[in-house]
Amino acid sequence: MSRESSQRSSLIDITYQQLHSFLSGRRDGGSLEQISQKISPRISQLRNVSQPYGKPTPASRTAVESGTVTLADGCVLQVDDVSKEFAVALSTHFDIDEIHAFTLLRSFLYNEGLSVNSGSTSDKSLVEELIAAITPFYYSERLFILRVFLPLFRAQEDPADPVHTIASENLPKIIPDGRGFADELLAEYLRKIDEGIPTNISEDPRAASRWTKQNCKEQLVTLEVLFWTMWGYVPCDGQLVVKLLDAAYTTDLGSSQQNATLLLDDEGAQILQDVAALWILITIEIMELERVAEPDGIEISATPADKMFYTSSPDSLKRIHELVTSNSSNQHACTYLAWAFVLSRLATKIQDMKEVPDSYRSFFDSTLAHPTRGKEREPIHVLMGRTALSNGVGLFKLLQTLLTSSPLFVTAVAWKTGSTVSDPNAIAFRSVLKGFLMATVELVPVELIPDFDTLVEVWIALFGRSENQSVAGICRQFWQSDWRQGAARRAIFDVARSRFPIHFRPLIRLLRAMTASGFLDTDPLCAASSAEYSRSVHGDDAEQEICSQHVFYYMDKLPTFSLVIPLSSCTGPNAVYEKVQYGPSASAPGLTYTNIRAIRLPGGSIMPPRSTGRLLSGDGGDCVAVCWQHEYNGWKVVLDVLTEYVTRRRMYTGTTDLYQDVTFGRTGPGSVPLTLRLEDVGMEIDDGGDEALTTDALDLVRSVIQDKPMLAEELLESLETGDPTSQTDTSPPDLVQLTTMILEEALSRPQPRGFSRTQLVTSAMSVLSALLTLPKYSLRVWLYIRSATALFGPSRSSGFASVALPAERVTGQYTMTLSLLFLVQQLLQEAFASVLTIPPDNQRLRQVKEEVLIRAVSFVHGEIWVEHLGWKYAQLGDRFEIGRRISSLYACILVQSSPAISSRPFPALSQAVIDTFLHKATTSTINPLVSAIATSSNIMGSLYNARRFGDARRLIYLLESHLQLARLVLNYKQIAPNNNKPSLLEQALCAKVAGGAGFSYSGRVRVDPVDVLATFVKERDVGTVVPLEAMRVLHALCASLSLAVPSPPTIIGHLSNPETTVTSFVHIVQHPYEEFSLRSAVWDFISLAVDKEPALSKLLVTGEFRTPTSKGKEKAQKDGDEKKPTSALEVATDTLGHWKDLWEANPQLLAAVLHFLHVVWQHGLEHQSLIDAARQNKEFWGRIAAIAREELGPDPDYTVESFVMLDDERRSNLHQAVSVQAYRAMVKSYAVRIIAQDIFLQPRPKCPTTPLPRPLSYTAFIPSFKGDDQLNELILEGVSSCYDPTLYDKLAQQLSESFPSFSLEQLQSQDPITEREFGDDFTFSLKLLRSRLQQCAADEERATSVDDIEKQVLSINLNLSLSHAQTAMADAWQSLLKQMVPYLRVEQGVRPSLLALASTISADLAHEKRQGDMMANIHGIRLGLLLSVLEVAWFSTTDTDAETNSFMTLVGNVQKILQNKAQPPSQSFLGKVSVPFHRTLLEILYFCVRQSRNLASRPKVLNAAKRLTITGLVEATINLVVDALRLTFDSAQTRLDLDLDRDMELLVTVFEQCTRRDIIASSLSWLTRCQETDAIKSSLELLVRTDMAGLSDLSLLRTRRLPLYSPHILLFHMALVSIPSGAERFASEGVVAAYSNNSISSAVSEGSIDVVLPELPGERSPAHRAYCSMLAIVAGVVSALGRQHHFFGAEACGIVHLYGKQIVRALSWSIGDPITLPLVEEMEQVVNLFYAISESAPPTTSPNPVVTKVLRVFSTQALVFLQQLNYALTHPNHLASLLEPVTPEERTAMEKEPTTTSSLSQLDMMHLQKHPLTARLVHRMFRLSSSIASTLVSISRAYDVLLREQEEWPVHEALIVPHSKVVLGEPTSLGTLLELANCSLDVLRHLVNRPGGQAIAPSASVKDVPLDVREATITTRRNLEALLVYAVTQLAMWLSKPDFDPAASEMETEEHNSQALETRESTKGRAPRASLTLAERLRRGMTGEMAADLQALLTRSKPVLLKSDEVLGKTEGGDLTQVLARFLNERVVVPT
Repeated sequence: MSRESSQRSSLIDITYQQLHSFLSGRRDGGSLEQISQKISPRISQLRNVSQPYGKPTPASRTAVESGTVTLADGCVLQVDDVSKEFAVALSTHFDIDEIHAFTLLRSFLYNEGLSVNSGSTSDKSLVEELIAAITPFYYSERLFILRVFLPLFRAQEDPADPVHTIASENLPKIIPDGRGFADELLAEYLRKIDEGIPTNISEDPRAASRWTKQNCKEQLVTLEVLFWTMWGYVPCDGQLVVKLLDAAYTTDLGSSQQNATLLLDDEGAQILQDVAALWILITIEIMELERVAEPDGIEISATPADKMFYTSSPDSLKRIHELVTSNSSNQHACTYLAWAFVLSRLATKIQDMKEVPDSYRSFFDSTLAHPTRGKEREPIHVLMGRTALSNGVGLFKLLQTLLTSSPLFVTAVAWKTGSTVSDPNAIAFRSVLKGFLMATVELVPVELIPDFDTLVEVWIALFGRSENQSVAGICRQFWQSDWRQGAARRAIFDVARSRFPIHFRPLIRLLRAMTASGFLDTDPLCAASSAEYSRSVHGDDAEQEICSQHVFYYMDKLPTFSLVIPLSSCTGPNAVYEKVQYGPSASAPGLTYTNIRAIRLPGGSIMPPRSTGRLLSGDGGDCVAVCWQHEYNGWKVVLDVLTEYVTRRRMYTGTTDLYQDVTFGRTGPGSVPLTLRLEDVGMEIDDGGDEALTTDALDLVRSVIQDKPMLAEELLESLETGDPTSQTDTSPPDLVQLTTMILEEALSRPQPRGFSRTQLVTSAMSVLSALLTLPKYSLRVWLYIRSATALFGPSRSSGFASVALPAERVTGQYTMTLSLLFLVQQLLQEAFASVLTIPPDNQRLRQVKEEVLIRAVSFVHGEIWVEHLGWKYAQLGDRFEIGRRISSLYACILVQSSPAISSRPFPALSQAVIDTFLHKATTSTINPLVSAIATSSNIMGSLYNARRFGDARRLIYLLESHLQLARLVLNYKQIAPNNNKPSLLEQALCAKVAGGAGFSYSGRVRVDPVDVLATFVKERDVGTVVPLEAMRVLHALCASLSLAVPSPPTIIGHLSNPETTVTSFVHIVQHPYEEFSLRSAVWDFISLAVDKEPALSKLLVTGEFRTPTSKGKEKAQKDGDEKKPTSALEVATDTLGHWKDLWEANPQLLAAVLHFLHVVWQHGLEHQSLIDAARQNKEFWGRIAAIAREELGPDPDYTVESFVMLDDERRSNLHQAVSVQAYRAMVKSYAVRIIAQDIFLQPRPKCPTTPLPRPLSYTAFIPSFKGDDQLNELILEGVSSCYDPTLYDKLAQQLSESFPSFSLEQLQSQDPITEREFGDDFTFSLKLLRSRLQQCAADEERATSVDDIEKQVLSINLNLSLSHAQTAMADAWQSLLKQMVPYLRVEQGVRPSLLALASTISADLAHEKRQGDMMANIHGIRLGLLLSVLEVAWFSTTDTDAETNSFMTLVGNVQKILQNKAQPPSQSFLGKVSVPFHRTLLEILYFCVRQSRNLASRPKVLNAAKRLTITGLVEATINLVVDALRLTFDSAQTRLDLDLDRDMELLVTVFEQCTRRDIIASSLSWLTRCQETDAIKSSLELLVRTDMAGLSDLSLLRTRRLPLYSPHILLFHMALVSIPSGAERFASEGVVAAYSNNSISSAVSEGSIDVVLPELPGERSPAHRAYCSMLAIVAGVVSALGRQHHFFGAEACGIVHLYGKQIVRALSWSIGDPITLPLVEEMEQVVNLFYAISESAPPTTSPNPVVTKVLRVFSTQALVFLQQLNYALTHPNHLASLLEPVTPEERTAMEKEPTTTSSLSQLDMMHLQKHPLTARLVHRMFRLSSSIASTLVSISRAYDVLLREQEEWPVHEALIVPHSKVVLGEPTSLGTLLELANCSLDVLRHLVNRPGGQAIAPSASVKDVPLDVREATITTRRNLEALLVYAVTQLAMWLSKPDFDPAASEMETEEHNSQALETRESTKGRAPRASLTLAERLRRGMTGEMAADLQALLTRSKPVLLKSDEVLGKTEGGDLTQVLARFLNERVVVPT
């Protein structure tokens, strides 16, 4: 189709149907100015009534074919070739203008769209299919073009109408000539009535029939427009009235149709009937009877002032008279009688005139002149009136038919028949008939009307059988105007009153009709609770109140009382009455009667003696009817009728003696006064005929009191006050008791022939329902219902369940059931409304109400809900209404008493309901709900096809209620416990349901409820509520299913056509004039679906499924050329194009769009290819960045002072401002989040050294960080929070004083936070609040208090709206800053700004004075933002003075945050806040302390004041941390908790930083704190109890890879022992016992701690890690304590004994075994432990045998182990092959390791640069070797050997045999030491030629540091030096041994043996000489080689070691090689 214009045209976007909805107030069309702007370009089209779409013209055709069309609003559109073809085809087919055809086409495609299946199976061409599809749309638009006039005309007449200004502005433009417009309408109507079928469709019967009906519908709507035109816009001048009457008579009220044969079906007949009814109204309307009836309404003058009134034209009057009198058929009777009334007024006017103008003389002479003879002496208007009212004409029957059967007057009929009437039952229609009826009774006295009863029925139908808003106005007008205007208009009441109470019903029924209450629910005309669901007009309640007051006061003082008296009572000695003769005979009208005795009349009033009575009738029989002049209270008579009914019924059943107190009784004979009962006054009451009287009495009562509490109380008080109606002492029963007794009696007495008391039962229950709204009388109703068993009895054998339900099931009419449900609903509403009025000490009343409600709801559920779908129904709508009322009942309970609220009222009731539908749900409970939803779509279609629109309307109401209930249950399920399993309701919604084929059973299909719900969203035939509720149910279902484990099938799996569904959703959010609430809900659902439903997410983002196809290339290419459906992502990005407009006008919609984009970006990895275009779009990011930078402005005020009316709802005056501000803040937060997420999606470079590429989102937003002011403004917007807890405090205090049982929690909204709207109703429900407080405003003072409470709740909601949005802003900024860390840290000049900003933020936090849990949450979020700022700023060692000052300000503020009394961190640690913030605070403290250490390490940076500030923070921190550690350790002993583990980790980390010497000089303070809290001991106790291996919870171990607690405890111990005083304290707390008796002690003692666990593959064993940590800690303690505390060394030896097997296992590694890095660490820790023990061993003067033994065992093991290390280090290639990876990181590093080459045979650390893992392993082996050598040096006291005399040498430590042999598996020899030393020297020689900072191997993990030349040099040099010292001293000690046993030497070499043999051989034959000892020979033999080798090694080492000093930066130091060489020369070489 044609490309979209950049400018949208309302001519396309807005249909005339939508425009009509806007003007009618049914839909929100924007502001009045916007609606007026939509009308302006349509004026020319509206003005052209006959041809609104014009005719084809060459100019228009040329414009379309040119490809560019300019519409009436100036919008220029491009027309592609396809659109040209379609537009021309439509123009030809409909004979309309080409540009209009193109506009129609575009509007249709935009608003309706073509079916996806078009062209799939049909043989029609595409153009034919388009015409077929667009025809209904075109026909509908033609009707609505006319209908647009109707709301404009109505508004023109009513200044209070919202669109009055629009009408006043536009109607004169559309209709400049009103009279001409009326003529044009009439001409168009007459043209249409004679129009033939177009030739292009005449051959198609269906099309012809459709066209004919459309033509007839247009006639009807034209007449409607004509009616409203004549109503007040165009005067009724003579010529126009004549034209209209002539047209009405000529067309026979519209029945003379050219194509009448095509209108013979029901639809056609109905249209013709509606046309006829409308003609009748028009012909009456144009007579203007109300004006004519006024005294000055008619002006007879030659020069009349108003020439535009038809009476001013004598010629017109004459012509009208001729027309009327010549058309006197029955159907024109109304016009006939109306004209008779006009004639009567004209005659009266002439009689009052002295002279008749000449112009009128001819008319009056011919029409009004009095005949002179016989019967013709009567005036013509009298004759005409008599004729019209004669029985044969049937005028009243015609009116009765109109009022009860025509869609013009009965909404139910309009719905049922699908009438074309635009506004059924309009007030104007009834107003016309009211004027006619007033004219009738003025023309003919009521007493002379032959059919009085029918007149009464017509009167009742006109005033009483309608929705109340249609009759309220005419009822009020009657009472206030017509009643006073003259006796004729009120005569009908006078006649009925004069016969009351003999004829009881007429007066009662007339008065009931005049209450303006509308029809009763027992009325057949009442459909779908029309009164409840019809749009209420403001002021209706006031008008009803006025009318009901008139009825009440009229009945309260009736002036006459009629009696039927026997003639026998007028004679004799006991005569009661006597005749007073005034007339000539006894039968004369003047005959009156008088009473001799006082008479007590029914109702209790006493008629005094000598009262006069007028004879009504009856002379000639035994009795006469007399109307007595006596004023009395008619309500007492009504009560008497009810009492009499109960008395008679109970007497009838033989229980008189039990109920004597019920009757008013009769006194004995001769008593004074004489008491008469109802049966005595002549009211005919038989055994079964008084039910109608009782029903009418109850109906009158309920109509007067319904929803009018003040009037109701006045009526009930009048019933209970005054003289008793009985002379007995017993008080008569009140209305509540009587009604209950009537109800019980009706439901308890069986009827042999079915049940005929339906109306009685219904009326009685309705009265009880009405009485429930009266606080003074509701308690009586509760008590009576509780005691009665007739309604909610437990047994099915009695009461309602046994009498009414079976009877109604037989008939299929469910009036009583519906009334019962209404009663239950009223009980429920009263119970919740009166919650606060129940005194706290009266819990019994609360229990009574809950008991009654549970009984009622259980009865409804068990007897009706689970069974009602299987009942028989005379009207299907009753089934829908029953289901609706029950589901709304359940929904009301869940709303008023949410199970999620602990302090809810009536908890047992709401728990029972939620159990029924969720926790204990059964299929019988869920099926009525789900099946009704699932089958409703098909049933709806069947109802519409059958034109059963009334039932369809009821089905819509059912859906609204059912969907609300389903949504409430699903929403609660999300927060209920155990919500990870699908509920029965969810399972039912996700399962196919049978029975979706409407009414036929043959085509039964299975439908999917989810698919039906999705269908409802896009349906427009189900109203505006159902699509919204369906969308919200889908949202709740999707959210609930996402929690299920395992997840059930996705939503998309239940959609029959997902692409079509998604397209319709996208269309809704795209359409600018859709209901905003629906658009918002659809956006919310789309966002949720993208987040939770991967398959649906892809479809929403792309707009289509990308499924593989089997089509050929050509077909695929063709498909590819087709237009791709618009996706939600495209709509959202397009919407950003005018974000500024939405920011100003509709930020809520903008927030929904950005929320969707944020969710898409959150799943950006899934949709990467789809969002790449947007990610690379600079314009897109420019808009997002602009939104994020947009200034919010100051927060608006949130303290409500007054109310305003907004959308017919009372709102706070600040709602709009706060809502806009909150949504704008959300918009900004989403924009910031989108930028953050986009930065996260930026792929990281593969090479670590490659700089990070900057995404467009970053570059678009980074300028905001360059300016301090803008950065501060942006982030401080996120930090600000206007949350005001004082609002809560004030309200809580007021509630505790006024309503102690009321808490704010009860008002908590249960809607998900994403579905709530900011503003008045955000957190606490206003609707709930008002329902709770409605009965509390009893007087002015209380009303003021209630208003004040409402204002405070509104203020809280507004405050929370702002707070929520501000919190979202803070979260968003926190997220963005985290993502920008790698970019911002390298930005120049950002850090000073961030530190200054951090100091500002911290200052706000430090001075926080607001308390409370909500504030703690906000406090935590703001701390999080502060932390994010600090993480970006990061640590630095080169701070400027400005940065240092900002940091010091931060430090001071953080200390104040720690000490803040409003939000103390201790509360967070103790778990007293719902969202803890202490972890964030600990991270901030870590930053501050560590950065302080950086500053402390720099000279002259910190002065005394700054040091004092840092010390203050550190001391405050350490106190908090130690206390928290003790608390955490204790808590951890009771439970396994991930949160505790995280707390412990952070606390230990901060503790470790705070205890360093460079930041706190003295450890006294924190050690004292540790001692006071016993934290160290508590940690050891926890360690003993902790599972250090983590095997007790394998799932947790596999998830975290670490056990809980133990790693942090050991780190805590490590931090302690790293400080000598801390180690001393730690040693005294029993560390040895704890480390010897824990969960891994037995495994260690057995030597079974492996590097890996089978249960945890791919990870290092936690037990092994803990074991190594414990070795390190013990070694640390031993080292810290030193020889001054050598006693601990002995204890450590105990640990060595315990760990012996594990230690030996580590030291037993050989070159043939695999090696792992954790094993190397274990070896290192073992050696370190022995080094520490050796260094702290007692002096040789007093050795500890235990220590000595341990060290000797180590030496033995170490010498063997060192031999293996020597081989490994001299063969790195082999060593590398032994390495086995443990962790995934190590495995990855090994895979990256290049193939080993021969170059590794010559060990060179720099050559290992290409083999980083091997290099690191070799480095650690060197480090291990140096540790072993150093330990051996320590054990052997090598330095004592160097420094002391030979006699003091520990020669027993000489363990190295001085030979050069190197044998694996044997202990180390001197040759091994030389070889290892030479290897170290070679490596060192290569290293010293490199710069110290040159990298060798990168860090293997975050915790590791990179290995560089300097580190390698240190390790290698240390190893070389230790080996040299040990070798030299060992050789010296070995040679200095005084005695050496050769037999003991097993290490003598072959060389020595050969030398010995040679010596023996050489001595043969020689003279013997003194032989040398073996020791001497060995010394002498080894001196040459070993000493020389050592000397050579020392010589080679000297220059290398000196050069290494340069690498290490050493400027001073001794020469170890020189010392050793000199020692070697003096002690070894020289002596030998």
